[in-house]
Amino acid sequence: MSRRSRRRHHDDETAALALYDATARDAASRVIARYSTSFGLGTRILPRAERAHIRAVYAMVRVADEIVDTYRGDDAADQLARFEAEVHRAMDAGFSSDLVAHAFALTAREVGITREQTDPFFASMRMDLTATAHDDESLARYIFGSAEVVGEMCLAVFVNTGHGPRPLAPDVRAGARRLGAAYQKVNFLRDLATDDGDLGRSYFPGVTAATLDDARLASLVADCRADIAAAEETLGALPPRARAAVGTTIDIYGRLLDQIAATPARRLVTRRVRVPNPVKATLAARNLVAARRRTA
Repeated sequence: MSRRSRRRHHDDETAALALYDATARDAASRVIARYSTSFGLGTRILPRAERAHIRAVYAMVRVADEIVDTYRGDDAADQLARFEAEVHRAMDAGFSSDLVAHAFALTAREVGITREQTDPFFASMRMDLTATAHDDESLARYIFGSAEVVGEMCLAVFVNTGHGPRPLAPDVRAGARRLGAAYQKVNFLRDLATDDGDLGRSYFPGVTAATLDDARLASLVADCRADIAAAEETLGALPPRARAAVGTTIDIYGRLLDQIAATPARRLVTRRVRVPNPVKATLAARNLVAARRRTA
């Protein structure tokens, strides 16, 4: 084969792989579009590369969550183990026949997400297959793996896109963890009836749909607010549009907390509070305008 032919063959292979990469990222973007208006709106504020990376992180996390929460078949543990193994193979090799795993691996390799984050994440997902109640220690371990390290993954996207893997600043990393924890705990409150009734799970120690009272609810809401406040102190370290995207999700979850706080415990366990999509869109637009002003 001549040098020109080898070059053309290499260029053809490169183009084909780029097409596969783009297809995998498109698949990941469909996952977030179907499952989350809150985070979906936030990603629209981001620059294109960061948007693709966050969508890839969300898609990987969502697939694992669907295995343990939606599928729940007798082979759910095997399904989760296979998906975990595929994600880690893709992170090592840079390729997977699973489009979501492939998209996530591209992101992980580009921004420095490692098994320091993915191992505890999958460990928490496995807990959902067997644990029906938590004590303080197991809840902290669960939230760390299911939410705090996901916050770290997103932070790596925000600060490392275009720069390559770099260590995360400890204070900003702590803020990302606390924000992830806050969002997880808000979701626990929103989903208490479903978790307790349909899935037979109780995340907050001693709290079920039958035992939640107004005093305990107020304490849990205050805990979430404290986490969000701590995270907000570190937002200045983020690029302007990432700050606007995160600010949008904080605004949405703040509205959810306001609704939760205003709802008596006996009613909260029978309904799922939500922020209407037009309100979410307004919050996103407001944060985008603020970001543009900061960069003008």
